[in-house]
Amino acid sequence: MGGIGMAASDGGRSYPGKLTRYVIMTALAGAAGGLIFGYDLGISGGVTSMAPFLEKFFPEVHRREEGATSTNQYCKFDSQILQLFTSSLYLAALFASFLASSVTKKFGRRISMMMAGSIFLVGAALTGGAVHIAMLIVGRILLGIGVGFANQSVPLYLSEMSPYNYRGTFNICFQLMITVGILCANMINYFTAQISGGWGWRVSLGLAAVPALIILIASFFLSDTPNSLVERGMEEEAKAVLKRIRGVENVDVEFEDMLAARNEARLVKNPWSNLMKRKCYRPQLVMSILIPFFQQFTGINVIMFYAPVLFKSIGFGSDASLISAVITGVVNMFATSVSIYGSDRWGRRSLFLEGGVQMFIFQIVVAALIGSKFGISGNVTDIPTWFAIVVVACICVYVSAFAWSWGPLGWLYPSEIFPLEVRSAAQSMTVAVNMLATFVIGQFFLTMLCAMKYWLFIFFACFVVVMTVYCYFFMPETKNIPIEEMTQVWREHWYWRRYMSDPDDPVNRPGSIAMTRSNVNQV
Repeated sequence: MGGIGMAASDGGRSYPGKLTRYVIMTALAGAAGGLIFGYDLGISGGVTSMAPFLEKFFPEVHRREEGATSTNQYCKFDSQILQLFTSSLYLAALFASFLASSVTKKFGRRISMMMAGSIFLVGAALTGGAVHIAMLIVGRILLGIGVGFANQSVPLYLSEMSPYNYRGTFNICFQLMITVGILCANMINYFTAQISGGWGWRVSLGLAAVPALIILIASFFLSDTPNSLVERGMEEEAKAVLKRIRGVENVDVEFEDMLAARNEARLVKNPWSNLMKRKCYRPQLVMSILIPFFQQFTGINVIMFYAPVLFKSIGFGSDASLISAVITGVVNMFATSVSIYGSDRWGRRSLFLEGGVQMFIFQIVVAALIGSKFGISGNVTDIPTWFAIVVVACICVYVSAFAWSWGPLGWLYPSEIFPLEVRSAAQSMTVAVNMLATFVIGQFFLTMLCAMKYWLFIFFACFVVVMTVYCYFFMPETKNIPIEEMTQVWREHWYWRRYMSDPDDPVNRPGSIAMTRSNVNQV
C-alpha cells in the first residue's frame, strides 16, 4: 500500500514506516467520536432558545422572554433549571470518565468507543421523546456518560494509532469532528426552528442518534491500537496491526519500545495511586489538570453552547441569533484546519501562545462593544445592523483563535505526554477536569451574565492572560517525539527536570525507555 515515508531522527532512534491509507481511514473513523460531543455542544443552545421548548419545560423563562422588551437583556434567560439542562450532561461525563478509564485499560480503546455510541444513542432517544423535565434530564445524563467514554478513549486511540510525526495532525481530527458536530447542530437548529407545530426541538434532540450511530458502527470495523493490544498481552495481534498501520514489515524498533513500555507499566499496580503520588509524574499531572481547566475558562463554551441564547440576549432576533451561531460554527470548523496543518510543523507551543494573545485581544474588544451599547442596565430595544455585524465578526476572530490552538491542542497535548502505565488513568483525569469546568460554565454562565454584565468577558480574558503566560514558561514542545519516549521531554525542561529523578519510579530504572534514551543522547 502506498504512503508517505517517515523516519525518526531525534535521539538516534528510527521508526520506519509510511503514512498509509489504512491508518488515515482508521484515524478518521476513530475521530468520528468527536461528533457526539460537538453535536451536543451545538444543539443545546439552539434548543434552549426555541419558544416551544421553553414553553413546555421552562415556562417561567418563556414568560420572562415573551415580556422582555423593556427588561434587562442580560438576565432574561437566567434560570438554574434551564442551565441544569445544559450542564447535567457534563457532570455525568465527569463521573463516566473514571469508569471509562478502567474499561479502556482492561478491554481496549475500541470497546470504550463502542460503549460511547451505544449509551449516547439511548440518551438521544430519551431527550427527543421527552414528555417531562425528569425524562429530559435523565436523557441528558445518558448523553453525558456517552461523551465521557468517547472523550476518554478517542484521543488515546488517535495518539496511539498515528505515526509519531503525524500524531498532532491525526489527533486534531477529533477536534475537527467536534467542530463538524457543532456546525451540523447549528444548521439543524436553524431549520427545525422553522417547523410549524412547535415540535422542531424534538428533531434537533433526536438527531443526536445520527453521530451516535456513526461512532457505534465505525467501532465494529476498527482495529484496537497496538499499544493497547500489547498492554493486554496480545503481542502477535499487536505486531500485525502495527505492520498494517505503518505499511512496512520491519517494525521491530517501535514494537520493542511498546514491549518495554508494557513491562514498565506492569510494575505499576495501581495507576491512580502512582499518578497522584509518584514524583516523576508531577509535570504531566499538572499539565493534565491545568490545560483542560484553562481550555474551558477561555470562555469558548459561552459561545459554543450558548451562542443563540447569547446573541438573543444582546438583541438579535430568533432567526438572526441562530444564523450567527451557524456563522461562528463555520469559522470554528475551518479554523481547526490551521491546527491540522501546523501542529506538526510549527509545534504545539507556538499555536498555544498565538491563540492566547488573539483570544485576549478580541475578548476585550467584544466586552467594550457590548459595554458601550448595553452599559450596566442592559435595556436596549434596537440593535443597529452594523453593530450586530461587528460583534459577530469579533466573536468569529476569537473563535478562530481557539479553533487552531486551545481547542484541538487542549485534547492532543494531555493525550500524548504520559507513559503507558498511567496513560488511561491520566486521560480520565483530563476528561474529568474538562467536564467539571464545562459543568461550572454551563450551570452558572447565564447567572454570571446577569450579575457581571459585559464584565464577564473581561473575567474570561484574565484567565487567558494567566494561561498564556503559563504556557510560555512551563510548556515543553512535544512535536515529532515518539509517544513512548515522551518522558525525555520533561527531563530536559528547565523547570520540570527537578521532578524527574525519583529512583523508585519505573521509568528511572536501568533498561527503561527513558534511561536508555537518556544514555543515547549523552553519547
